[in-house]
Amino acid sequence: MTSNLTRQEALELLKKYNKEPFHIQHGLTVEGAMRYFARENGYGEDEEYWGIVGLLHDIDFELYPEQHCVKAPELLREAGVSEETIYSVCSHGYGLCSDQEPKHLMEKILFACDELTGLIGAAARMRPSKSVMDMELSSLKKKFKDKRFAAGCSREVIKEGAERLGWTLDELLEKTILAMRSCEESVNREMEAYL
Repeated sequence: MTSNLTRQEALELLKKYNKEPFHIQHGLTVEGAMRYFARENGYGEDEEYWGIVGLLHDIDFELYPEQHCVKAPELLREAGVSEETIYSVCSHGYGLCSDQEPKHLMEKILFACDELTGLIGAAARMRPSKSVMDMELSSLKKKFKDKRFAAGCSREVIKEGAERLGWTLDELLEKTILAMRSCEESVNREMEAYL
């Protein structure tokens, strides 16, 4: 799997359609998590591709929230992005806003951890440290069970994602905390430069 975009080109494309720091940070976080998962699952040679798909997964969300995953192919094709990358990007919205089913392990992980990174990020902001570095699985599970906390993060999608991967929910939660720890510092640095 290879992308016909460089990481810098993908970042510029994300910033072209997204101005809100929240959306940029989410893209960077999912990118970092996907890079971690590529390495952890024996796809180190595809790390760049996994990261670029993670970076671009919500490219259309800020400007076209009602057309999420519908507008993305148009924006990506305009930029000359490959059809393989477009499919992978849109697969994270399967069943909600896309009929592109996650098939490859990378797509299944993106589907599972997109919503979850949002939930973990919200939980981290509530901590005194404002960090995932000291977050424990037990405290995340409490936040997960509280339907009012980060209500926009679909618990059903997260559970379905774990099932698609053949992982328990606890495994998915724990692995995603580790994935976010792996990139927290670099995301923070990049956000400081952006702001």
